[in-house]
Amino acid sequence: MEITDLHHLALPCSDLERSRRFYREILGLTEIPRPALPVAGAWFRVGVSKELHLVVGDAQATFRASKGMDTNDIHFALRVASYRQALEALKAQGYREDTGPDDPMGIRTSMRIGYPQIYILDLDRNVIEINAARAD
Repeated sequence: MEITDLHHLALPCSDLERSRRFYREILGLTEIPRPALPVAGAWFRVGVSKELHLVVGDAQATFRASKGMDTNDIHFALRVASYRQALEALKAQGYREDTGPDDPMGIRTSMRIGYPQIYILDLDRNVIEINAARAD
């Protein structure tokens, strides 16, 4: 088997309209057409050729529930052109640095692997890493 690329990432969500707003307004992703499927959801374009699929979860879905920020937990990473602009955009949306791990609007930053990283939670407490090639 030769894997050539990562096509999409699927995340459970509990409230589709709330999650759609988050991914459009906070992260600035573009919603793309989605085929008629037996479960509610929304698809978003990430970069040029990647996709993020939101799927409305039921009682069997895997949610992080009340877990706080844990950067070592399951997460996905988005690469941005400007670390500084990403941090400023998140702060303009109400995110805050240096808060406790249970703050849903908290930002955790790191340089531990050689490039700048920002970690936030979405509305279902999925961990999102936003990183850049370098600090600017």
